[in-house]
Amino acid sequence: MTIFAAQQLDPGSHMGEALFGLIMTLTFTLGADLVIQEQGREGVRLMLIGILGCNLAWGLIDGALYVLDCAFERGRLHRIGYEVRAAPSSLRARQLVAAELDELLVPLTDAQQRDSLYAAIVQRVKTAPPAPRPVTRKDLLGGLESGLLVFACSFPAVLPFLLLDEPRFALRVSNAILLALLFYLGYRHARHTLAKPWVAGLVFLLSGLFLVAIAVALGG
Repeated sequence: MTIFAAQQLDPGSHMGEALFGLIMTLTFTLGADLVIQEQGREGVRLMLIGILGCNLAWGLIDGALYVLDCAFERGRLHRIGYEVRAAPSSLRARQLVAAELDELLVPLTDAQQRDSLYAAIVQRVKTAPPAPRPVTRKDLLGGLESGLLVFACSFPAVLPFLLLDEPRFALRVSNAILLALLFYLGYRHARHTLAKPWVAGLVFLLSGLFLVAIAVALGG
């Protein structure tokens, strides 16, 4: 699923969904020791239901929000295209395009290159018929993978309780797996940046623990 998710989601979205799923799961497991000590196997059962149910619910929400965000962004670009076609002059049309692309292209190009590119974009926008597509198949697949990625992060926490008989030991193993996955997430995604993998892994691990501590303190 990770490979398929990476095909549908950009690296930042993939990283964010996985991080969110792991943090949501850790908010249950890091504070579950007292519950397991008091309620035993029944406490374990309730915790597992909570983990799976919470991540499933937030997976569905995240998937829906991903699709809505894609539709919003496509609508925003459609509006910009309309404004470019309705611009009173070529200069104004290029200014509209520049407002969208300058932040990305200024570090990479000079003014003459950007002006030529913007003029070509304006010409293309004015001659190509508008084709609004509120939602595409790729959007739906991306939303599906967003939700599945969040939900899948709950399974590493559940497995130790299914394989080990002693609940408190299973909880320790579960927490260790989740913390290791936090480190691995940072280590793996460092390849998309200039960060050192070990440093990125430690930052993700410590940041995840910090966010979990905040969530638990606030009753999350």
